Amino acid sequence: MNLNKIIQTIKEHPDYPKMGMIASHLGVVRGTSLNGRPVTGIKVVFEEDAIHKTISDVEGMPGIVKVIIETNEGSLNVGDEIMAVVVGGDTREHVFPALMTAVDRIKTESSRKKELF
Repeated sequence: MNLNKIIQTIKEHPDYPKMGMIASHLGVVRGTSLNGRPVTGIKVVFEEDAIHKTISDVEGMPGIVKVIIETNEGSLNVGDEIMAVVVGGDTREHVFPALMTAVDRIKTESSRKKELF
């Protein structure tokens, strides 16, 4: 995943002049579970249809021009990139909530993850 390349793609959108902000999220595999237990990695699967629905819904939010989501599926090691989410829109009041919505929906509706110990 190359955030610079994704951001450049956002900048090439025909409505780029309407954007005042581009925000990004890069999720990586942590070395510990939420309860503090050391992990060696994760196995993750993404549901592409659900991701496309998330993109469509978030692009429909006020002020949002473009959303790009990239995922890395399979067996991942600590430090590996899991997903990148980039949102371009008019103001931070619109872009930050849209970014959080996209990330939260991917984690709850579009992915299944198993930690490896």
